[in-house]
Amino acid sequence: MARKVIIAGNWKMNNTAPEGSALVEALKPLVAGIDAADIVVCPPFTTLNAVVETACNSNIKVGAQNLHWAESGAFTGEISAAMLKEAGATYVIIGHSERRQYFGETDATVNQRLRAALCSGLIPIVCVGETLEEREGERTDNVLSMQLSGGLAGITASEMADIIIAYEPIWAIGTGKTATPEMAEDTHCFIRGRLIEMFGADLAEKVRIQYGGSMKPENAAELLAQPNIDGGLIGGASLKAASFAALIKNAIG
Repeated sequence: MARKVIIAGNWKMNNTAPEGSALVEALKPLVAGIDAADIVVCPPFTTLNAVVETACNSNIKVGAQNLHWAESGAFTGEISAAMLKEAGATYVIIGHSERRQYFGETDATVNQRLRAALCSGLIPIVCVGETLEEREGERTDNVLSMQLSGGLAGITASEMADIIIAYEPIWAIGTGKTATPEMAEDTHCFIRGRLIEMFGADLAEKVRIQYGGSMKPENAAELLAQPNIDGGLIGGASLKAASFAALIKNAIG
């Protein structure tokens, strides 16, 4: 079935409020009129307000890079779903590989954050992916299965309809190793198969699965030509308006 492409730019720890506004201001005319893809930018927390204001009345949506599962409390340095909503975010990334690697994110905390996002009406982008060691040890399927089972534990089919999955082959990001479109498709196909087991075929066929393995303007078209790759979670290529716009246009053909 046809699933609408979604391209989300994860700015990570880049761009102050003025820089983020300038980037979106430059991006708007380059992607104006594009309705074949959902376009999302995910700036740092302190840049959210400025980017939301700049993106207003455009086809660019804004997401956050993380959220806490509690509504409020003694969680120094954390941001709640209500705070993100107040800032104007409509999407939120959950369980990014860097959060797992550097900040102790687990499948259990992914699940808690996911529930908070769903309760608040934010659209979650839930990340899964294996390391180089896991890939070379032929443990990819087991790792992804565990991440999906743990991260989506207790989620109903109706809730799953609002969730986006992002596959990040950690081993192919900044390592010099490359995941071919066919390799990426094989893993996306496995993820969709696991979703079929968990939620049924009708629902699983509607879930959008993004690819997060160094998608660029040069490889976007070939990746999105694969039947189970429905978009991209973009890092470096989203930090310049021209490259991000080119990637989006190539992705939708």
